[in-house]
Amino acid sequence: MKPLVLLSPTAILGYGFPAASLDRGLSFHPDVIAVDAGSSDPGPYYLGAGQSFVPRRSVKRDLVFLLRAARRLRIPVIIGSAGGSGARPHLEWCREIILEVAREESLSFRMAVVPADVPRELLLEELSNGRVEPLGPAPQLTAEAVNESTYLAAQMGIEPLIEALEGGAEVVLAGRCYDPAVFAALPVRQGYPAGLSLHLGKILECAAIAAVPGSGSDCMIGILEQGRFLVEPAGEGRRATEASVAAHTLYEKSDPYLLPGPGGSIDLQEAVFTQVTDRRVAVEGSRWRPASPYTVKVEGARQIGYRVVSLAGARDPAFIEQLDAVLQGVEERTRDNFSHEEGSYRLLFHVYGRDGVMGPQEPHPAAGHEVGIVMEAIADSQEFAEAVLGFARSTMLHFGFPGRLTTAGNLAFPYSPSDFKVGKAYVFSVHHLLALPDPRQIFPVSFEEVHP
Repeated sequence: MKPLVLLSPTAILGYGFPAASLDRGLSFHPDVIAVDAGSSDPGPYYLGAGQSFVPRRSVKRDLVFLLRAARRLRIPVIIGSAGGSGARPHLEWCREIILEVAREESLSFRMAVVPADVPRELLLEELSNGRVEPLGPAPQLTAEAVNESTYLAAQMGIEPLIEALEGGAEVVLAGRCYDPAVFAALPVRQGYPAGLSLHLGKILECAAIAAVPGSGSDCMIGILEQGRFLVEPAGEGRRATEASVAAHTLYEKSDPYLLPGPGGSIDLQEAVFTQVTDRRVAVEGSRWRPASPYTVKVEGARQIGYRVVSLAGARDPAFIEQLDAVLQGVEERTRDNFSHEEGSYRLLFHVYGRDGVMGPQEPHPAAGHEVGIVMEAIADSQEFAEAVLGFARSTMLHFGFPGRLTTAGNLAFPYSPSDFKVGKAYVFSVHHLLALPDPRQIFPVSFEEVHP
């Protein structure tokens, strides 16, 4: 079987890559350029609001380089989780950028567009039929959560992407994807085992993060051969090592041996990592374990109100020593001041320098000579959130406590204005598995001819 070369240019479309690394990656004569364009890591806002977490200018920059190269080499480009979260507005946003690049660069190609939106009515029907279950610690899904979610997107597997390639697509633009799928689709279509192909996709999804030193803004090369795959960073100053590739295999996994995805799991119990050059690692032994029924993860987010945030610092030892009592006192004064609207807002404090990163899970909370305090209010209107935060901020600024030496103010504010209107606030409302009778059922593939 002919070796198959895959080029992963960057961890997320828009994160960038050095031009020299891309050129070196292209010198391997790749058969496909594949790139993940999204993640749920930045939180629920972007899915809920239908916006990208990567700037348009950055995404366009990457696409100019990638589309130019792919058309010159006559190889396909596969983009998954378009626009960051992969729902309809994200997909259309990325499609418009691609069309703009095509016009400006005089490029022509056949493009497949594969949305990942889950029809609300279908999800409600399957919920009532018992074909939806929580993923991880999520609660049981309710019809209310489905109806309150602004967008619902499912992680597609390789099957819709293979259908797009079989339809002659030279650019595949897909909605929410299982991260390794964009890399595994062409290899599986050409007869390579799903286990090896998806495991390689797992390594390539974050590009050179699996190298030493790691970077999400540099290129990585994957080569599939009979019975194994090879990985090597395109950047000259990086190396793939047994440890770095094995470590990335464990990235974002709850089980060291099984990596679940649409339709089954990658079985890594017999995986072997071998250093073949100082910059290249070979992997063999990965297997695919299909599951029945075929399930996909559905993601959704709902709005919970409007958010306002204020940042402040404090370094008075007496204030820091009594900070818990101060925060409790501010909460009580705020609750009393807005007692007529109790339960209609949330007031939160995050203390950096003590436990601001892990909160109550911090095993060693300890404040140093100064702390940073993030004050946050969420309410059902922007105006009310501003009122709650403004009151809490001013109360903390002048809060009295034993040993206080000055009445000028307890806090130092790095910015004016001190309060930042974040706008709509969201939480994840759907994080569940949906059983599908057909892996392509909710992922329709359409084609369009793109010309300058």
